[in-house]
Amino acid sequence: MATTAAPATIYPITFRRDPARHIPKQSPQSLLHNSISSASSTTTITTAFPLLRLRRRGTHNADRILASVSSSSTKPKESEQMRPSPVDLVDSILSKVTQTDRGVLLTSNEHQKVAEVAQELRKFCVDKPVKCPLIFGEWDVVYCSVPTSPGGGYRSALGRLIFKTNEMIQVIQAPDTVRNKVSFCAFGFFKGQVVLEGKLKALDDKWIQVIFEPPVLTIGAFDYKYGGQSEVKLEITYVDEKIRLGKGSRGSVFVFQRR
Repeated sequence: MATTAAPATIYPITFRRDPARHIPKQSPQSLLHNSISSASSTTTITTAFPLLRLRRRGTHNADRILASVSSSSTKPKESEQMRPSPVDLVDSILSKVTQTDRGVLLTSNEHQKVAEVAQELRKFCVDKPVKCPLIFGEWDVVYCSVPTSPGGGYRSALGRLIFKTNEMIQVIQAPDTVRNKVSFCAFGFFKGQVVLEGKLKALDDKWIQVIFEPPVLTIGAFDYKYGGQSEVKLEITYVDEKIRLGKGSRGSVFVFQRR
């Protein structure tokens, strides 16, 4: 005969907090400290904690790298800070050639310094200086690396003793007229001048060719034409409102200052 099991009786269980065993509420820092002290959780905590530190350290380094990149991208390069402006270079080259009898009184080392500044200014020249309207006007020839290049024999060693140069002027008039004038005082008494007129022809965007008619010598009321035609080729290496630089076909460096 089957035996019927009696139904299970469920008794309510009441949990009471023992005042003697009351555990006070702890801060997260204290819980972390206690967890580290507990042997059961040592492996878990010591494994997670270094990862947390590495993650923070990596974030901090990344912030430093980003800040460094941002700072370096906005800071001008040292080479750009040191690079002189065209205005500075123009002032520099004029200071080197002023009161040097158009370069005659300079030493070889000083000529080299002028050439270096002229080379730097070349970097700031307009793309097509021959077509630039700034080339037109009246210019003083304030420097030439070879004294006899402008003025010919009048600027040679003997010519400078006889003909003391007062002015050397080049006038370029649109569209293609060039006039060179050298005024002097011969033997300290006779004032005179030599004038050459020619036609300008553009060879390319930087080089020009000028074919001059025979020069005209004027002393007092007397004019005298002598010699034959002459030809020069000049590269315009820089031009602005203040100066113009040129380089002859044989390497002579010219500095012209606007009058």
